[in-house]
Amino acid sequence: MKIRIHNARILTMADTAEPFIGEVNIAEGRITYVGKDKPTNDNIWDREIDAKQNLLLPGFKNAHSHSAMTILRSYADDLPLSEWLFERVFPVEEKLTEDDIYHLTKLAILEYLTSGITAIFEMYLNPEMIACACQEMGMRCVQVGAANNFGTTPKRVAELYESLNNVHPLTGYHLGFHAEYTCDEPLLLEVAELSQHYKAPVFCHLAETAAETEGCRERHNDMTPAAYLASLGIFDHGGGGYHCVHMTAADIAIFRERGLYAVTNPASNLKLASGIAPIADYLRTGVPVAIGTDGPASNNCLDFFREMFLVTGLAKVKEVDAAAVPAFSVLQMACVNGARAMGLNEAMTITIGSMADLIMIDLNQPNMQPLNHIANNVVYSGSKQNVAMTIVNGQILYEKGEFATGIDVEDIYENANKIAARIGGRE
Repeated sequence: MKIRIHNARILTMADTAEPFIGEVNIAEGRITYVGKDKPTNDNIWDREIDAKQNLLLPGFKNAHSHSAMTILRSYADDLPLSEWLFERVFPVEEKLTEDDIYHLTKLAILEYLTSGITAIFEMYLNPEMIACACQEMGMRCVQVGAANNFGTTPKRVAELYESLNNVHPLTGYHLGFHAEYTCDEPLLLEVAELSQHYKAPVFCHLAETAAETEGCRERHNDMTPAAYLASLGIFDHGGGGYHCVHMTAADIAIFRERGLYAVTNPASNLKLASGIAPIADYLRTGVPVAIGTDGPASNNCLDFFREMFLVTGLAKVKEVDAAAVPAFSVLQMACVNGARAMGLNEAMTITIGSMADLIMIDLNQPNMQPLNHIANNVVYSGSKQNVAMTIVNGQILYEKGEFATGIDVEDIYENANKIAARIGGRE
């Protein structure tokens, strides 16, 4: 599909924080032109869009998601993490079928599109069904392995690494495991061997709670999760951790030295009372930070605007410094760093040759006026209501409140509710 979007404010995220007025051309899933508006022959475009000086941004990258946990939205609320996970989440997940995962993932994708999310870094059950759902819906998805003592093995992770990479332009797969506390050392050493074999990064949940960190110290000679996993060679080829709330200065140094990504999930960490990640420390020391929503069981909504605001707002409170973690740094985390963490280096900016994964933000709404500083408006006052268009791989999937995925939205809602009723996910 060939699309021309003109008369737009364009924030490329490649250099300056100041947008310029111009146009973006898209063909075959790539950006073919970015610059000033130019005369054109209408016949060459499948769609020509007057942006009316609304804002074009690279799409947000949700760098930590468990999409099919939509089944658990508002089901396991107001519980401490251990009880939430072991007594409520795991028992429901044991009942999920492959078809359930497929349908529940589609529900999450609809929500991602309304929030300007164009790619997800997904860790969940039945990766083949997740890939199928994402491909059918047009969503870009990089999955990460979830090896653990109770289900997925390192051998299975290796099989998925081989079978899900380089087979479809929208989907890929990274090595990973659930967390230190759900994996014994022989399993972790197998994951380290996979990383060495493929020379590939590894991702996992890490330092989410104080109890997790103290438990690791007790199990492993006073080593924190970051130190212990690094000692096993897990991070020799990069990767990172999800949450990274309870990190020591030595842990942060490990992340900096190895180029690891700290993926923060502020809404989830707040709701589960896990703590506030030291984002300002990461920025000061050069640790790259990306942002994730986590799953709908612990969030409960998949709203990237809320996540962005919380990243900076909580950092300011933690540092007792209103200047900490400025808005444009958060926008870089959302658009650029998430893409880098996922290996989507061609989806970071609005530049010629980049993947055509971008969003249009409606500036003609009260919460975005006046236009004193547009990038700051997006982070501090932006809302899902401002997402006028979401484009993935050159395809318009969401526009002005309507979905264009080729899938019946009411069918998705009906399937999700049937699954919830069958499993007993209502109270």
